[in-house]
Amino acid sequence: MRQRVRVLVAVGVLTLGAGGAGTARAAVAAPPCPATELFATNNTAIITEPTDPRLNDRLQRFDHEVRGIIHANGARPGASTLLNGVFWSGELKRTTYERSRVFDVSHVNRDGLHHIASIVAKQYHQESVLTFRCLPRASHEADAVEIRASGVSATKLQGALAADPEAREELGGGSVTLDGRLILVAPLADLPLARKFTQSLGVDWNRAEVRYGDEEFVS
Repeated sequence: MRQRVRVLVAVGVLTLGAGGAGTARAAVAAPPCPATELFATNNTAIITEPTDPRLNDRLQRFDHEVRGIIHANGARPGASTLLNGVFWSGELKRTTYERSRVFDVSHVNRDGLHHIASIVAKQYHQESVLTFRCLPRASHEADAVEIRASGVSATKLQGALAADPEAREELGGGSVTLDGRLILVAPLADLPLARKFTQSLGVDWNRAEVRYGDEEFVS
C-alpha cells in the first residue's frame, strides 16, 4: 500500500472513490453518483502548515481551465467541488495539506477519461491524476471504496492521522469539503481499516455512505 500512498500524496487528494449504490446500512440509500469523476490540483508545492495562505485558493481559474479541457476532448463537465486534503508524508514524517477539486464528467468512456486525465496531469505538472468510474458493488472491476460522512473537519482529520500509525501508512490521508464532509477512498481490501479509522473520527458508521468503483492513477 505504500506505493499507493506515495501516489495519493502526489495527486494531492485522497478522493472520491465512486461506487455503484452501496451504503454502510442497507436501509439508507446512497444518492446516485456520476458515471465518472476526476480529481486534480494545480499545486506542485509541499505545504506543511494548515495556516498557509495557499490553502485559501478556491482554484476558480483551475476549475475553468479543466472544464475547458474536458469539453475540448469530447466530454461534458458537470459539478466541481473544492476539497481540503490532509495527508501523511512518510518521507517528511509529518502532515501535508492540499487544495484540490473533483470534477464530474459525463459523455465519456474509460479510454476518453484516461486521455483527459493524462492531459491535466501533464499541463499542471502532476505526477498523477486520479479518476473513478461508478460501478455496481458486485462488479469484478470494483477495486476501491469511497466513504463519505458529515461532521469532520480538516483539524479532526489531521489529529486522527497523527494518532493512528496504521491508518496514515496504509490509507495515507483523506479530504473534507468546505462544509465538513469527509471523503475517504481506500482499496477494497482495506475497507475494515477504513471503517475503523472513520469511526475514530466520531462518525456513526451506520450513517456513512459507502460507494464502490474502479480507480486509476493517470500520469
